Amino acid sequence: MNPESEHSLMLTRRYFFSRFGLGVGAAALASLLGESGYAQGANAKTGLPDLPHFAPKAKRVIYLFQAGGPSQLELFDPKPQLEKYRGQNLPESIRMGQRLTGMTAHQSSWPTAPSVFKFAQHGKSGAHLSELLPHTAKIVDEISFLKSMRTEQINHDPAITFSLTGFQLAGRPSLGSWIAYGLGSENRDLPAFIVMVSIGRTGGDQPLYDRLWGSGFLASRYQGVKLHNGSDPVLYLSNPPGISREIRRRFLDDLAELNQINAREYGDPEILARVAQYEMAYRMQSSVPELTDLSSESEKTFERYGPDARTPGTFAFNCVLARRLAERGVRFIQLFHRGWDQHGDLPRNITKQAQDTDQPSAALIMDLKDRGLLDDTLVVWGGEFGRTVYSQGKLTETNYGRDHHPRCFTVWLAGGGIKPGVTIGETDDFSYNITRDPVHVHDLNATILHCLGIDHTRLTYKFQGRYFRLTDVEGNVVKPILA
Repeated sequence: MNPESEHSLMLTRRYFFSRFGLGVGAAALASLLGESGYAQGANAKTGLPDLPHFAPKAKRVIYLFQAGGPSQLELFDPKPQLEKYRGQNLPESIRMGQRLTGMTAHQSSWPTAPSVFKFAQHGKSGAHLSELLPHTAKIVDEISFLKSMRTEQINHDPAITFSLTGFQLAGRPSLGSWIAYGLGSENRDLPAFIVMVSIGRTGGDQPLYDRLWGSGFLASRYQGVKLHNGSDPVLYLSNPPGISREIRRRFLDDLAELNQINAREYGDPEILARVAQYEMAYRMQSSVPELTDLSSESEKTFERYGPDARTPGTFAFNCVLARRLAERGVRFIQLFHRGWDQHGDLPRNITKQAQDTDQPSAALIMDLKDRGLLDDTLVVWGGEFGRTVYSQGKLTETNYGRDHHPRCFTVWLAGGGIKPGVTIGETDDFSYNITRDPVHVHDLNATILHCLGIDHTRLTYKFQGRYFRLTDVEGNVVKPILA
C-alpha cells in the first residue's frame, strides 16, 4: 500500500481522539525518562501508583528455581516405612489412576523404590532433612517448608511455564515481570528483574526458554534481563568497535528524539518502553561490570559459599551475585539451576546436584542475615514438580530412577514475611498424595505477592478485553507460613 494512503486511512475518528489525548502518552514518556528527557530520576517511582496495597514485609525476591524436578523423597520427605514395600508394585489405591508420562506408562510394573539416603531431624524446629543437605540442615530454623505443593502439569515445559506465569501455555507475563510492573525498580542503573542460569555437574538436558522470564503482554521493559557468563554479561551491552561512550550518548539522544516523534504520531506505548530500555542499557554499561566484579568480596565470603564460588556460571557464583543484586535494590532475582531431571542413576546424580546447590543456598540465607537483608528479602527454593515413589527402569539395592510427579513436592521459603522454622503439609506413606494442607502453585504465587504487599486479586492487566492476573482466577495466601 502507498504509505501516504495508509497514513490517511489511520486518521479515523478513534485515531483523532487518541492523538488528541496523547498528553497521557507524553506524561508516560516523561515518567519513564525524567525531567532530562532521557533518564529517570534517582527517586522516581516506577511502579503502579496504588502499590503496594498494604505494608510489605519484603522489598525484593530471590527465587532459586531448581529446574527439572528435585526429588522430595531424597531431600525433604522421609518415608522409612517404604523399605517393607521395596520392589512391590505401587498399589492402585495409591496411584488412583493417575496419568503417567510416556517414559513410564508402558512399564510392566511400577516397583516401589525406597530412598537410599538417611534422614535426621535438625534445629529447634525438628525439621527432617536428608544427609545430602548438611548445610541446609544448619539453617532449618531460618526457613520454612511447604511439603504439600501440587501442580497440574506433568511435563517440564508446561510445568515450569505454569509455575512462573500461572498458565501452562506460553504468552503470559512471568512472576518477575508482574512484580516489576507492579512495584518498579529501586535502582535506576539496574533492571527490576534479573535472571541467571547455571547447569549442574550432571548436565541439564531440559531447555530453558527466554519466555520463562518474558513479559508476555506487558511492556517489554518488564521482562527479565539475563546475565551471561564471560566478559559480556549482557548481550549487546558493550559498545561496538570504534564507538565511544560519547558517540553512543549522542546516538541515543538522537534516537530518543526520533522515537518521541513516532510516539506522538502513533501513540504506541511500546515505543516509549524501548526508549527507556535504551537508556537503561546505557547506564548498565557502568553498573553491570561493577556488579560482576567479585574482587572486593572477602575470602570468608568465598569460603562460605563453597569451592565453586569463584567460578563464573556456577550456582555458587550466581548466589553471590544474587546477594550483590539484593544489596543494590534489584526487585526480583531469579536463579535457574538445571540438572534435576533424574530418570535414571538418581542416587549418583542427585548427590552431585546437592553438592552444587546445598552450600550456596544455605550461605545465601546466612549472608543476607548477617548483612541485615534477610528481613526484607524473600528467598524461595523449589522446582516445577516432584518425583515418583516408583522406580523408572530397573530397581536395584543401590540404583534407580524416578519419573515426574505433580501431585506432591516440597518448596522452602525464608526471609521477608515468612515465619521461620515452620513445616506446612503432609503426604501419605508413599509420598504420592497429599494428606494435609495442600498448596497449589497459585497459592505459592499469591503468597509471594502478599509478602511484597500485593493483593494478588488486584494486580491485573487488561488484555484483549479481559483483566488478567498471575494467579488467573484462583489462589489463596498460605497464611500459616506468614510471620
